[in-house]
Amino acid sequence: MKAGAAAGFPMIVPASVFGQNAPSNRVTVGAIGVGRIGRIHDIKETMRHEDAQVVAVCDVDIRRLGAGQQLVDDRYSEKLGKAYSGTRGYSDYRELIAAKDIDAVLISTPDHQHAPLAIHAVRAGKDVYLQKPASLTIAEGRAMADAVKASGRVLQIGSQQRGQTPWPQFHRACELVRNGRIGKLRHVEIGLPGDPSGPDAPPMPIPAGLNYDAWLGTTPEAYYTEMRVHPQDSFEARPGWLRMEQFGAGMITGWGAHHIDIAHWGMDMEHSGPVEIWGSAEFPKSGLWNVHGPFETHARYANGVTMTVSGALPNGVKFIGSKGWIFVTRSGPVTPSDPAGPQVDPLQASDPKILTSVIGPDEVQLYKAPEQHRNWLDAIRTGVPVSASAEVGHRGCSTCLLHWIAMKTGRRLKWDPVAERFIGDDAANAMLSRPQRAKYAV
Repeated sequence: MKAGAAAGFPMIVPASVFGQNAPSNRVTVGAIGVGRIGRIHDIKETMRHEDAQVVAVCDVDIRRLGAGQQLVDDRYSEKLGKAYSGTRGYSDYRELIAAKDIDAVLISTPDHQHAPLAIHAVRAGKDVYLQKPASLTIAEGRAMADAVKASGRVLQIGSQQRGQTPWPQFHRACELVRNGRIGKLRHVEIGLPGDPSGPDAPPMPIPAGLNYDAWLGTTPEAYYTEMRVHPQDSFEARPGWLRMEQFGAGMITGWGAHHIDIAHWGMDMEHSGPVEIWGSAEFPKSGLWNVHGPFETHARYANGVTMTVSGALPNGVKFIGSKGWIFVTRSGPVTPSDPAGPQVDPLQASDPKILTSVIGPDEVQLYKAPEQHRNWLDAIRTGVPVSASAEVGHRGCSTCLLHWIAMKTGRRLKWDPVAERFIGDDAANAMLSRPQRAKYAV
C-alpha cells in the first residue's frame, strides 16, 4: 500500500526547480530505503543534479518513510523558494517500481535486500543505483548480474572510490600499477576496519509502523530486537544488522567491497577472481552480533599474484611489485578513534618519483568517471559506461564472500572463477547460496 502520498501530487515539478533541464530530459528517481546511507549519501548526492528529480521514497519503517519524504520536500522547497510537498511515499517497493513515471531507483537498503530488489527493478524496466556490497551470497550476485545483462538496463554499484570525486587517488594508483610503474605486480595487501561483538539482546515488541517481516525479506524469521535492526531514535547511528551474519558478512564485505574492487582494478581482474583462497578468523562465542572479528585471509590468482586481507593491516590497498610499491587509501586520521590526530597520506609509494610519473597516450588509460551518482545519471541519459557495472560489482563482492567462506571453513579452497564453483568441495559449494523464504524469494 502507499503511505503518505501527497494529495494532488504534481506529476511535473515546475521547471524553475531544475534550471534549464526540461522535464523530458530529467531522470525521475525513486529512493528505496531512506535510512542512514539513503539520507546522507544516495538521496543527497542524486539531488545535487538538476537533471534528476526524486519523486518518491520507500521504506518499510513508517517513521523513516515520513522523514524521507520530508527530506526531499525540504530540498525542493529550498530550490523553489516556497513550500513543496510533492514527494510520494511507498511502504511496498513493488508499487514504487511499478510506477510508470519513475525511470530509475536508488537501492539503499540493508545488504540482504540488495540483489533481490535490483533484480525486480531491472525486470520492471528501471535503471538502478545499487549500494554495495552487490549481494548477500555469490549465487544472488550472479543472478543479479545476469538479470541486468538480460534487461539492458543501467546498473551502477556504489563503489565510489572509482570516481574522480571524492577520491581520485584510487584511479591514479591503479593506472600506475597497470602501467608497470612498480614493475611486475606480485602481491596485494588490503587492510579493513573491524566490528565489535555485542551483548545478548532479548526480544522486544515490534515498533508500530515497522513491517518487520518485509524487512527480514528473504532471510529466516527471527525475533525482533532493536539491536538486530536499526535504531529507532537515530538515522545516523550504525545499525545492528551490519554486525549480523543473517544480513551480511561483516567488514569483509562492508569495506572489502570497496578495497577488493580497487585491488581488482589495479590487477586487471575486474571480471574474474582468485583460484585459491585460505585463512582464518575469530568469531564471537556469545551475544547477538556474530560477524567476524580479527582475521587474516589469503588468495592466489591465475596470473600468480597473491593477496592478503587482514584487519591488522593499515586501512587501504597496497600494491607490491618487483620494483616498488604503492599504497592508496582515503584521506583521514591514522587512528580512526582520534579524528584530530595525524592524517595519513592517501597516496604513497616506495619512491616518490613513481607518483609523478606521466601516463603516456599509448599506455593503459583507465576510465575516468565523475562521482558515482553523476556517472550513473550520465549513463542513463547519454549511454556512457558506468564505472562499476553489475558484473564488476558482483566479482568484487563474490571475492569478498570467498574470503568469508575461507574464514568459516578454515581450509584451503580451490575456486573456478569461470564456473563460479569450488573444485571438489561440496560443503563449500553449499555456502554459495542460502535458503530464501518463499514469499520473498527471487
